[in-house]
Amino acid sequence: MRTRQSGLVVGAVLLGLGMGVRAQGPIDKPAVGQVSGVVEDAQGALIPGAKVTLEGNGASRAMVSGSEGRFCFADVPAGAFTVVAQEQGMKDGVEGGTLVGEQDMELEPMMLHAGTAMEVNAVTQEQMATIQVKAEERQRIGGILPNYFVSYEADPMPLTKRLKFELGWRSVVDPADIAFVGAAAGMEQAGGSFSGYGHGASGYGKRFGAGMADMTVGTMLAGSVLPVVFRQDPRYFYKGTGSVPARAWYALKTAVICKGDNGKWQPAYANVLGSFGAGAVSNLYYPQADRGAMLTMENGLVAIGFDGFSNVMQEFVLRHMTPKRRDEMGE
Repeated sequence: MRTRQSGLVVGAVLLGLGMGVRAQGPIDKPAVGQVSGVVEDAQGALIPGAKVTLEGNGASRAMVSGSEGRFCFADVPAGAFTVVAQEQGMKDGVEGGTLVGEQDMELEPMMLHAGTAMEVNAVTQEQMATIQVKAEERQRIGGILPNYFVSYEADPMPLTKRLKFELGWRSVVDPADIAFVGAAAGMEQAGGSFSGYGHGASGYGKRFGAGMADMTVGTMLAGSVLPVVFRQDPRYFYKGTGSVPARAWYALKTAVICKGDNGKWQPAYANVLGSFGAGAVSNLYYPQADRGAMLTMENGLVAIGFDGFSNVMQEFVLRHMTPKRRDEMGE
């Protein structure tokens, strides 16, 4: 994985395993509701037989609109969802929302417009990419730790510029990531790391601020800004098949190679330059005694090496700790 969120996820998991974290009792069955609506064209004519797909909580369900253009999804788990209506030769219609409790939600009419084959294909790719990213933003290890920058899709769509920044920013402001930075700052202070920051509340605040700066700069630079510049995808693409050595090698090398927006594998300029760039920026706020070229090189190399280790964890461990997705549900 190509962002500092990778280190946070793996570090928190290892910390949890080391402390013997156990599940606390049974998990209550989530509330379910209903999502319904109607599909029509630009003139308001109803469209029967349109394919309607609902994405929510990592699962996908599909049906066709009835004779009056209506559709209704029952037993939809509470939370965010997206509905896409598709008809051949027309641009897709997209609606979304959030179910609260056992709510029955009626969507605004899903209007489909006629379009050229090129327009329809472009719209479909962007909309599907949005749906996939929304599913990735709900991926949490053990239901707690964010696991955004990994795709389990069999056919992942390329990310738009907006989606690259959305993934990065969501990672930076995630409460679980911030909490882990706070815990790491406490361990640094207890161990006397970066003694130039001092002790007490002031020293802790400086360590916490430096940790947040590391995460923010590293994530946004390697996960958003440079992937836009170099037109590369910052996500880790789960393999899941093949021998253990082949999968391990795939995971390790994806620290320095990545998929471009054109779907082809190429050197991971965004990740490598982002790692060293974040290391260079850290010279602005680390204690004077810890600054210099060595800090830049050390932080950059450590970040790349840890990316490889994190990818191996994604391939063999974290996948099984992430809630089931549609490819496991047979949907």
